[in-house]
Amino acid sequence: MNILSLTGIEFGKIRRSKILLILLTAAVILWIPSILNADLNFGMQAEGISPENNFLIQGFLGMAWFMYPASMVVSTVLLTQTERSNRGILKMLSLPVGTFKLCTAKFIVLLVLAASQILMITGIYFASAAIAGQIQQYDFMLPPLFVLKEAVYIYLSSIPMLAFFWMLSVCIKTPIFSVGIGLASIVPSVLIINTKAWWIYPMAYPFYVITTEYGKLASHLSTGEVALVPWIPLAIIFTCFCFMITCLSFGQHERR
Repeated sequence: MNILSLTGIEFGKIRRSKILLILLTAAVILWIPSILNADLNFGMQAEGISPENNFLIQGFLGMAWFMYPASMVVSTVLLTQTERSNRGILKMLSLPVGTFKLCTAKFIVLLVLAASQILMITGIYFASAAIAGQIQQYDFMLPPLFVLKEAVYIYLSSIPMLAFFWMLSVCIKTPIFSVGIGLASIVPSVLIINTKAWWIYPMAYPFYVITTEYGKLASHLSTGEVALVPWIPLAIIFTCFCFMITCLSFGQHERR
């Protein structure tokens, strides 16, 4: 059985789960404050940023710092619990398929779920910008390609973070501990992005990336810059390390 077949099976398992509903609910909740407080965007012109750019960036900052990472923490735990709740993992492990393939298939599902939520958030942005525009009588809408570019930056920078959350959900068998550690790891991002060594903490990557984009759009605001070295090499090493640990740990508890 190849990776594609296994991935298809994994998608079938979550078809009736509440994961997509949870991701959609979080995406909707994210933009409600932006609509209600749309008038505050006009006060940010002193920072050299237009109201429409501020509307997008403020929403994406909330997504990158907490809403998106928290949703992924919950998603990783739900993915593992789909197997453990009905002891389905034992059936999967009995198949003539290596644990590396099984683990890889599930991680692909997680990557797709992450991309799906970011697409949901991006799509709801356009609806929110339209609603806020009607309320404030101002055009908050930005070009779709620009918005998608910012969304892609967040997604790509979050892959090491996703690998870490996936490792937690596999290695820690108690869901509440896995969720607790995952959520706790998000909080320091606010502090880490203000240091020169932000690249050592993968959970801060999405937040740092969108913060630097904020600095580019706000002419009077000074922010850091994304240095590809040592960030990219370290991000690759961290992702591979977490994935290797996850594959080695996958199914070990159930085999005992």
